[in-house]
Amino acid sequence: MTSKKNIRKSSVYHNRWFERLIAILAVINLCLVFFDLTYIHWRDFYFQVLPNVTQIYDPIKGIEPHPETQNYLYKVTELEEQVLQTSLNSPQVKNRLSELRFLSHRMIEENPFDVANKSGTLAKIKNEIRLHTNQQSARDAFNVFWSQTYLSEMGWQSEINLFNSQVKPLINSNYYRDINRFGKFINHFWLIDLPFVIIFALEFLARTFYIGRRNPDLNWLEAMLRRWYDLFLLLPQFRWLRVIPVTIRLYQSNLINLEPLRSQLNHDFAVSFAEEITEMVGIQMIDQMQDAIRQGDLARWLFHPETRKPYVQVNQTNEVKAIVTRLADVSIYDVLPQIQPDIEALMHHGIVKTLNESPIYQQIQNIPGLNNLPNQLVENLARDLSQSASNNLIKSMSDPVAANLTSNIISSFGDVLEIELQKKHHLEEFQSLLIDMLEEIKINYVKGINYSGVEKIVEEANQIRKIISVN
Repeated sequence: MTSKKNIRKSSVYHNRWFERLIAILAVINLCLVFFDLTYIHWRDFYFQVLPNVTQIYDPIKGIEPHPETQNYLYKVTELEEQVLQTSLNSPQVKNRLSELRFLSHRMIEENPFDVANKSGTLAKIKNEIRLHTNQQSARDAFNVFWSQTYLSEMGWQSEINLFNSQVKPLINSNYYRDINRFGKFINHFWLIDLPFVIIFALEFLARTFYIGRRNPDLNWLEAMLRRWYDLFLLLPQFRWLRVIPVTIRLYQSNLINLEPLRSQLNHDFAVSFAEEITEMVGIQMIDQMQDAIRQGDLARWLFHPETRKPYVQVNQTNEVKAIVTRLADVSIYDVLPQIQPDIEALMHHGIVKTLNESPIYQQIQNIPGLNNLPNQLVENLARDLSQSASNNLIKSMSDPVAANLTSNIISSFGDVLEIELQKKHHLEEFQSLLIDMLEEIKINYVKGINYSGVEKIVEEANQIRKIISVN
């Protein structure tokens, strides 16, 4: 038994280290991918700061020195050598300067920097020469700069040093990139990427085979789709999408902790998704209710539940009648005793108003000693009538015959109410009121669901989930 446990622990241990090894290889591959994708953009930086990098990687990207700009720099080097040999004012130097002026004009006209999308570099070169020679146009600036008179007046050594330090690096950064037969720039990065792709492909096939054996119900395609994100490691296009499987592998191998990020993403997704779903469901329900009202089905739906098709009944009870019966019970047993004084006051007012219209009652009030008697009689009569009415209602509810009669009254009331509601003038009025009320609910409540309200619900759900996980 102990041996089996040790074997199992050893297997898990080796699997984890294998997953970490593959994850590290994936990280290295991703770094190379991003280096390749950003190499052209950062080449000037590598060229000036890390020239060894450009010497190694330029051939992979099909980059080679541009022949026209390199020829220009070669002519400048020849000029320097000629000055050392024959001095600045010699005829040979004059010819060299004339050739440089011609090459400068051709460089401005043909713009050899455009192939490498470095026209900005040419603009910087022209601006540098214009400012230095104080000329308005780049042509005039190069004509002045490559002249014996200007170089003699300003000093040959200082001017050539300025050119070599300020202008030459800009010209030297230009390059030519070869194009393949498909009209695309040459890129041999696939040779670097191929060993990684082979490793990832073998690992993907082995993992697919393992998933298929553990889940016999899955076919080969379904087993592959269990690790769909690993396919990005095999695709030569959209290599930047490899960040997805690399991140997942680092998380699964416990090399990085993405649990806080995952929780926050789940939270944000749940909030936005719940907000939209709640609004759509609420609006759909209200729209269905409004359609039912417009079609005149409300009364039939309320009073004849058996006609609600395909409405699912949870019991065989007429909910409307049951609600009316329950409301009657609550009203008689709980509400009436509490409003007894108000009923007495109402009945007292009615009796007094009726008696005041009687001549006999007025004559009795004028008899000395009997003027308070009518008021006492009215109070007693009002109290007795209200109590009697309340007691009779309570007794009738406990009496089976009375209960049956009450049920008949409720049923008759519902039938008559249904008939009345079907009348055109009543129906149109109720439909209009109910539709407007539902529209107000839709606007003020359903569409008014905001982020904070849904976020509070999601937060409560998370708290409940934490309590359940602890227990």
